[in-house]
Amino acid sequence: MILPGSYLFTIVLLVLGLICWGSWANTFKSSHKWRFEIYYFDFALGLLIACVIAAFTLGSLGWDGFQFLDDIHNAGKKQDLYAFLAGCVFNLANMLILGAASVSGLSTAFPIGFGIALVVGTGWNYFLHPGANLMISALGCGLLIAAVVFNMVSFRNYSLFRQLLYIQQGKAKSTKKVFTATAIVLAVCGGLVMGCYLPLLELARDPDVGLGPYSAAFLFSLAVLFTTFLYNLFFMNIPVQGQPVDFSEYLKGEARNHYLGISGGFIFAVGLICYLVAGRADGAAAAPPGLVYGATQGGALVSALWGLVVWREFDGAETGTRTFMSVMMVLFLFGVVLVSIAPLFPTLR
Repeated sequence: MILPGSYLFTIVLLVLGLICWGSWANTFKSSHKWRFEIYYFDFALGLLIACVIAAFTLGSLGWDGFQFLDDIHNAGKKQDLYAFLAGCVFNLANMLILGAASVSGLSTAFPIGFGIALVVGTGWNYFLHPGANLMISALGCGLLIAAVVFNMVSFRNYSLFRQLLYIQQGKAKSTKKVFTATAIVLAVCGGLVMGCYLPLLELARDPDVGLGPYSAAFLFSLAVLFTTFLYNLFFMNIPVQGQPVDFSEYLKGEARNHYLGISGGFIFAVGLICYLVAGRADGAAAAPPGLVYGATQGGALVSALWGLVVWREFDGAETGTRTFMSVMMVLFLFGVVLVSIAPLFPTLR
């Protein structure tokens, strides 16, 4: 299988993974009125297709002669289960966060969801692999929580501001300003669940009998496709926004929308494989685990930037709201950096 042969190659993979994980949701935004529940069928299909292609190409080539099928055969059954469970857990979290994004936008749902996921994941890492500096980890988690709070306040203020504008323009059905916290609740729930899938994925990659990067990605994507049909029984019948939707709507979709959904799955799969392959690098090519972890989790900032700059989700916001969002970005960035470097200073108190 193809693995990084140099430190530079590993860094390139991490940067590419960061961009992909922060950008895939743009395909959903580009689909406009395409419901996220329906979009997700194509996303899951695209993810599986991309992982299968990678498994039988990159995962089956290379000088060592070790192929994807060999990796699947040699790995322990428990590790197979861990990878599948990681996909199940991730998918529920991702659907909750994407549901929040359909209501609020990328710049709100992803920083809130992934900020909380980082805090939960840091707690799991400290419990499973003691040794990271507790003070630095706690400070990083505190900054992430503060970033989440700033984001929530910004979204609330902007929502009320937009309602006031509609009232003044005579476009509102009521003159009463009401804030609905559906998006925040979905993002928080998604973040709590999201923080639990990476430890499962790490257990699947046990150094002795664990899965390689391409086989782990394959089983992960298989779980995503399987659970999409399961979870969508809930999301389609008890929608986060609008009326219940039937699967027939998927069959009525335009080719463009199906293409966008599959492309979103492909882009996410590239990010997933980059992360897994970079984490498997050893010797001179290996990057510090904190750098790998930070690069993958920083995708939420990329998503926020897409939402703010390209999709203009806070367009026309008051100065205070824009300031809050700027502070949120800074706090989030420093929080990611601190939780990422905490394992490098185990002796500090």
